[in-house]
Amino acid sequence: MDPNKNKWTARRIAALAGVILLVGMYASTLVFALIGGPNAQALLMGSVYCTIAVPILLYGMSLVAKSVRGKGVREEDNESDDNSSSDDPSDRS
Repeated sequence: MDPNKNKWTARRIAALAGVILLVGMYASTLVFALIGGPNAQALLMGSVYCTIAVPILLYGMSLVAKSVRGKGVREEDNESDDNSSSDDPSDRS
């Protein structure tokens, strides 16, 4: 058996927590849409907002984490940036 096969990493735990959070938000949105109380519309709008905002925030946080660790940057990108900032006016078309 491979010892790394069932390894629970922080990334897997965070992904599982995110899935549970999203399913909970979808369920609460459905429940708030079906109940007819005095605060039902406000609760529904809050739930719909969170259903949209939380995944966007999580995606943004993952992008920031990648850039901080340097995993999203390739060597070719750095070299092309260095070549494009040349001060020689004959290189420009």
